[in-house]
Amino acid sequence: MIYCGIDWAERTHDVALVDDSGQLVAKRHITDDAAGYQVLLDLLAEYGDTEESPIPVAIETSRGLLVAVLRTGRRKIYAINPMAAARYRDRHAVSRKKSDPGDALVLANILRTDMHAHRPLPQDSELARAVAVLARAQQDAVWNRQQIANQLRSLLREYYPAALVAVEVWKKGLCRPEAREILRLAPTPTRAAKLTRAQLQAALKRAGRQRGIEAEVERLRDILRADWAHQPRLVEDALGTQMLALLLQLEAASKAADDLEHAVEEAFPQHPDAEIILSFPGLGVQLGARVLAEIGDDRQRFVDARGLKAYAGASPITRASGKKSSITRRWVKNDRLNHVGYLWAFSAPNASPGAKAHYRKRRDHGDWHASAQRNLFNRLLGQLYHCLQHRARFDEAIAFPAAAEALAA
Repeated sequence: MIYCGIDWAERTHDVALVDDSGQLVAKRHITDDAAGYQVLLDLLAEYGDTEESPIPVAIETSRGLLVAVLRTGRRKIYAINPMAAARYRDRHAVSRKKSDPGDALVLANILRTDMHAHRPLPQDSELARAVAVLARAQQDAVWNRQQIANQLRSLLREYYPAALVAVEVWKKGLCRPEAREILRLAPTPTRAAKLTRAQLQAALKRAGRQRGIEAEVERLRDILRADWAHQPRLVEDALGTQMLALLLQLEAASKAADDLEHAVEEAFPQHPDAEIILSFPGLGVQLGARVLAEIGDDRQRFVDARGLKAYAGASPITRASGKKSSITRRWVKNDRLNHVGYLWAFSAPNASPGAKAHYRKRRDHGDWHASAQRNLFNRLLGQLYHCLQHRARFDEAIAFPAAAEALAA
């Protein structure tokens, strides 16, 4: 059997092939373009790579065009963690020498000796991978929007507290289009105090508001014309210029998040698993798409529900040594899926009596809020695994039988 290791870089890649005895049988230095990819495929074919019996490949990334080319057919691609690869490197040399061809040889030997201990990339469908791209991009856009909004809030606290008081009653606060219109119209509190009713009314209409405009205008005028402390005039103008620059970034981030949200709403419902995922309490289109993005639709990826729970960081981990033993939360996990679990467990009790009863039971048992939420996420994740494996929708009576019986009684 032949094993392949690839040390990838931005412009060139090093390839190493070893046999069962660990003997280096071939090595190449290829470019990161179509010609280099063809050289790699020809090299693999020369040493027995076929559709029926492909050569496994180890590489330190799971993304990029090189991985996309290698994933054609039935070939197994193993994405090795760079930290794990560094530990394997110490097995072959104690001098800590390092080179790109040597790293490719180390990766090939990882498959030769410990392929059973590593997982190949899942064979997700093309649609599932497309949903993953959109869902992760939308999640990043939301995080980026919130980060910029926090920066803007911190800046406004220094010279423009009236703006924060004006927008605090609105959902999403500074991310609302009304807030952005008012800040663009009046970047300083001095200019805000001079706004007329007509200007405020026009700003709210430009932002898309259609109802309650007159009452909102009066509320805003009272706040903006109140007695507030001011920075010196030149400093205030400079801070207003800085605020407008942040406002442009916030508008771009908000538009990106909204556009990606619409793209997810179009792509996710087309997937066959969407109906099952959306049947669970607390999961909407955006959270459901993020769940699909992280677990995929390859049913062979996780051997059982325990593997999925460990991957999501929902199940606890036990550390035992001698007489000492402790059970703690997992720190090594899929952070994106774990973040989805926090939101899922937060909203599920509002839509499921069984989930609410389970959360209250854990709280009465002595768990903190975060621990009870994590326990609920752990249970919901196991139910999702079962439903996906058996192509069944969520059933409240089956998922939480005790709560259903109590509710019926």
